[in-house]
Amino acid sequence: MQVLIMYYTRSGNTEKLAREIAKGVGQVKGVKCLVKPAAEVTKDDFINSDGIIAGSPVYFGSMAAELKQVFDKLVEVRDGMGSKVGAAFATSGDLSGGKETTLISIIQAMLIYGMIIVGDPLDATGHYGVSCCGAPDGNTCQNGVKLGRRVAELVKKIIS
Repeated sequence: MQVLIMYYTRSGNTEKLAREIAKGVGQVKGVKCLVKPAAEVTKDDFINSDGIIAGSPVYFGSMAAELKQVFDKLVEVRDGMGSKVGAAFATSGDLSGGKETTLISIIQAMLIYGMIIVGDPLDATGHYGVSCCGAPDGNTCQNGVKLGRRVAELVKKIIS
């Protein structure tokens, strides 16, 4: 079992959050975590992953073009994505910078792929996914770990 965490980052904040989410995936025995920038994600990464957690900085209220390009170029594998778990995370430069709309844009792509979508757990924020303004702080990092663990646990339940 494998969870792919793919992200685009310009400042490094989204990558930092991806690494925290990976810690949560790593807490679940039997689930491997693959962390990659969007530009390095391959068709095999998508096909061989049972869960995908995608993250982006806010770009005009939506995911960055570099992340969307992954969804666009791999649409040919869409038919095989129906049993995979999907989740999203986002970073922004402003408190009202569009984090929720960015999360929804990622979730929308995953829904079109037919994936089973989860938000972050109730003991985190219980919303669309993990997000922060600027660099992830301690609380955001904890919530990232919780999201990663939640996706990995659900992957185990669905695949088992």
